[in-house]
Amino acid sequence: MKGTLRVIIILVVALAVAGAADVAWGWRSHHAAKPLWRTGVVRKGNLTATITATGTVEPEEVVDVGAQVSGQFLEFGTNKDGKPIDYDSVVESNMILAKIDTTLFQAQVDLDTALVASDKAMEVQQTANVDQMKAKEAQAEADWNRAQKLGPSEALAPTTYDSYKAAYEVAKANLAMAKASVESAKAATQQAQATLAKDKRNLDYCTIYSPVDGVIIDRRVTVGSTVASSLNTPSLFLIAKDLRRIQVWASVNEADIGNIHPGQDVNFTVDAFPNRVFRGSVNKIRLNATMTQNVVTYTVEVNADNSDGTLLPYLTANANFLAGKATNALLVLNSALRWHPQSDLIAPEFRQSAGAAGGASGRGRGSGGRGGSEAAGEGGGHDAAMMQAGTLWEADGNYVRPVQVKLGLTDGTWTEVQGEGVSTNMVVVTGTISAEAAAEETTEANPFVPQLGRRGTNGAPPTRRGGGGL
Repeated sequence: MKGTLRVIIILVVALAVAGAADVAWGWRSHHAAKPLWRTGVVRKGNLTATITATGTVEPEEVVDVGAQVSGQFLEFGTNKDGKPIDYDSVVESNMILAKIDTTLFQAQVDLDTALVASDKAMEVQQTANVDQMKAKEAQAEADWNRAQKLGPSEALAPTTYDSYKAAYEVAKANLAMAKASVESAKAATQQAQATLAKDKRNLDYCTIYSPVDGVIIDRRVTVGSTVASSLNTPSLFLIAKDLRRIQVWASVNEADIGNIHPGQDVNFTVDAFPNRVFRGSVNKIRLNATMTQNVVTYTVEVNADNSDGTLLPYLTANANFLAGKATNALLVLNSALRWHPQSDLIAPEFRQSAGAAGGASGRGRGSGGRGGSEAAGEGGGHDAAMMQAGTLWEADGNYVRPVQVKLGLTDGTWTEVQGEGVSTNMVVVTGTISAEAAAEETTEANPFVPQLGRRGTNGAPPTRRGGGGL
């Protein structure tokens, strides 16, 4: 009986202690004195603003070699090493790349040659006919002249007189026709010669030559295949003119294109060589923008040196366009510019004017942008009139007060700021921790309450967040 009573007393005492501890813990957790600020520090340093974009590595100049005639491919040409033309073959201008079957084209050339010979013979025949017509015309003219001297009389019958006259007119007409036939024969000869020249050219087209020095990066035909040339010239080989010079075709968003200009320095990497940074410069901005899901992008050509042949065509490139540099400038975390407090956290004397200031500070700042600065200058010396306005928040007891600044370059994490109220090592607010969270983090966990669902690992108390974090 005594043992049972002792157990009951112990349980009652334990429940009383647990209840008292729970009440005390609950009271403390619901009566936190003030919010806990997350803060950052304004520092002085250097900043490089970049615009990021992705693109592909492209040969600086590519020649698409096609076929102008139809036929079956018989063989490929050979390079200097005596090997057949294939992928990655180094070729020179006027080097034979491939040959198409010439049987039909050679037959057509032979036929045209025969027609030219026939037309030339006809031309000679018509020229001889002219000479014959000239002789007849001369005889008819002499007869007619004699008839005119005699005139119609008893010595020359009128009918005979008329026949001489008619014969002379016919002879003149025949001579004119003979001369016309000569011109026609000459025209036929020229036509046959033109047809012959055309078919000879088609015969020459059966041999595919390299138009430039370069490297074959794509071969689109095999021996035995038949190519049909019609309105669209079929592509046979793709030749990169000089792989020692390459380009990166980068897609740049319309919001950043205003900060891109020819000659601008660009650094880029490729996934094949992640630890190497390649350098180039902007060549041109193509004006034929593209729109994908209402997003407008422009293609920017970046020229780069590839003397060592490291970069291969069509690698994916991650480009960083150098938008500007700021040296020895005041820098603040972007999170401090994005944060805007609730009205009850703003010092009463600033609440009325803080609404407009919060609108400016609440604008998102894209990574790598200029932040409204028209020119990148050394030492952070930007024209303040051209810079966007922003707001920082400085802790003032239980409240915060706004500090108006001008925004300069940004690298996505830090932003250049200017203003009379900002200085080095100035502490600015980047966020808050709720009163409940502050009380929970500053108070030991209730040991009489199961720890399931509470922060911490293996029963350890949660780590308290300091005031200097991001």
